[in-house]
Amino acid sequence: MNILSLENVSKFYTNKAALQKVSIAIAEGSIYGLLGPNGAGKTTLIRIINQITAPDEGQVFFKGEPLGSKHIFKIGYLPEERGLYKTMQIADQMLYFAQLKGLSRSEAIKRIKYWFEKFDIMSWKNKKIEDLSKGMQQKIQFIATIIHQPQLLILDEPFTGLDPINADLIRDEILELKKQGTSVIFSTHRMESVETLCDSIALLNLSHKVLDGKTLDIKKQFSENTFNILLQGQHLDLSLSEHLTLKKLQASGPNTEIELALLHGNTNTMLQELMINYTVLQFAEKIPSINDIFKLKVAETGGVLTSGF
Repeated sequence: MNILSLENVSKFYTNKAALQKVSIAIAEGSIYGLLGPNGAGKTTLIRIINQITAPDEGQVFFKGEPLGSKHIFKIGYLPEERGLYKTMQIADQMLYFAQLKGLSRSEAIKRIKYWFEKFDIMSWKNKKIEDLSKGMQQKIQFIATIIHQPQLLILDEPFTGLDPINADLIRDEILELKKQGTSVIFSTHRMESVETLCDSIALLNLSHKVLDGKTLDIKKQFSENTFNILLQGQHLDLSLSEHLTLKKLQASGPNTEIELALLHGNTNTMLQELMINYTVLQFAEKIPSINDIFKLKVAETGGVLTSGF
């Protein structure tokens, strides 16, 4: 079942389109990457899901029901810009946010204690947000986002301000939440995080959806049937058959690295041909990164905007 689906959603601001007939479906228990350059429409889409604004056209469904006010308590949202009160004590602030999300005072206190101990920040509970580093503030905001155990978690640049250790900590918590059944919408410009976290992605550009699907399927779709191969020896006679094209050759120590494009046939044929004359030390298909695909599709669909909604 899909936890969230958008069907032909459009949004306009003074006759300028922020979204145009965007349809996506997010499976329960998955991490869904929402990608796009500035101005693509990501923020508008997130605002619609959070019911901050409404679509001008189309429909949004939460577990098959039209999205409504009752679903607010089932959604957690971590914005890119921190939404914390700088002069309020951390513990009081967490209690306030937890009760806003429908928790009783006693349950909120129990969960705050659990997360403060888990993140080893109990000694900070009486400090003010303005006294914390950016990374510590991000950890506090993350706790505020998940304190009510949302079914759908929306994370907009969740690693902002975090050092590598704390970024790994938050990443592990995201994966643990997924394991427990939480569905995640993950919006970021850090493509390496998309590679490691996202089951599926959608790419928006200039208010349109230009690509979506399972991450691995998309990477295979953009593969150019090219292979990186390490052969034994430096002085090789690389006379290739008509179904292979040499794209790159580079000596590396006592061996030679080559990049071959397979025009037709299969990898078994390629390997058999190479092994007649050479010792093959390494053989791997060259799969494009999500970052490569992102730049390619944005360029194809009109370039990058620098201003957004």
